[in-house]
Amino acid sequence: MGEPRMEVRIGDIAMKNPVMTASGCFGWGEEYRRFFDLNLLGALVGKAITPQPRSGNPGVRITETAGGMLNAIGLQNPGLDGFLDSILPRLQDLECPIIANISADSVAGFARLAEALSAAEKVAGIEINVSCPNVGRGGVEFCVEPPMVAEVVSAVRRVTSRTVICKLSPNVTDIVAIARAAEGAGADAVSLINTLVGLAINVHTRRPVLGNRTGGLSGPAVKPIALRMVSEVAAAVRIPVIGIGGIATATDASSSSSPAPPPSRSAPRTSSAPWPARRSSTGSARSSWSSRSRIFGS
Repeated sequence: MGEPRMEVRIGDIAMKNPVMTASGCFGWGEEYRRFFDLNLLGALVGKAITPQPRSGNPGVRITETAGGMLNAIGLQNPGLDGFLDSILPRLQDLECPIIANISADSVAGFARLAEALSAAEKVAGIEINVSCPNVGRGGVEFCVEPPMVAEVVSAVRRVTSRTVICKLSPNVTDIVAIARAAEGAGADAVSLINTLVGLAINVHTRRPVLGNRTGGLSGPAVKPIALRMVSEVAAAVRIPVIGIGGIATATDASSSSSPAPPPSRSAPRTSSAPWPARRSSTGSARSSWSSRSRIFGS
């Protein structure tokens, strides 16, 4: 028998394998070049990019928990211009597809980011981080209401021909309804899950450990939740589903492919994979699943 075929496709992005990095877990890959060849990845998904530079949250940003960690980085990044002028040029030698993760506080902000990034030949796709406050709606996060998610995805879809992925939050009542809204608005794929909101308390001071009070929980502890949500979404939509959350080893990736696999993403001690709804992928690494491909990566 020959070598197994690992190629997967999400929208117009052809990947040599379903292993992708999860946004926020891998920087822009530069820190990991000395450890392995980044071109072995199916795709590289970078940190969130915002319209303007952000310095991030003050105080303690990361703390370890049982089975994972809480982070409250605050989307620290150089902004759109900083990414295009300083970071993207350093990634020109990469052969694997680059997917830009975007975050904004308005629909117009998301559209502006997508349009500008799509003009960069090296950017193969756009991942929309809808876990952001909508200032036009009093700070309610875009991710919690299907109509708001659909509005953002539609705005991005109108300004780009690149592959559009909508990254979903687990901190919602019905993630299936959110996924269907993204699909209906033109998303080529959905990725899930983002982190779960958590809190750590310093028993000596009796105050929150993190400067932001709460943070996003990731790591092995979230994998059962991620698998359940990915499985539900994969059964409800026809676009690829990219699974993210708690995938740190090949065994994790393999077990993740059983429920109804997606393509995948990975990161040090975190992973992701893509699940083309009725397909697949994996996350910190990430992964995605499809009724046909049944692939879950990490």
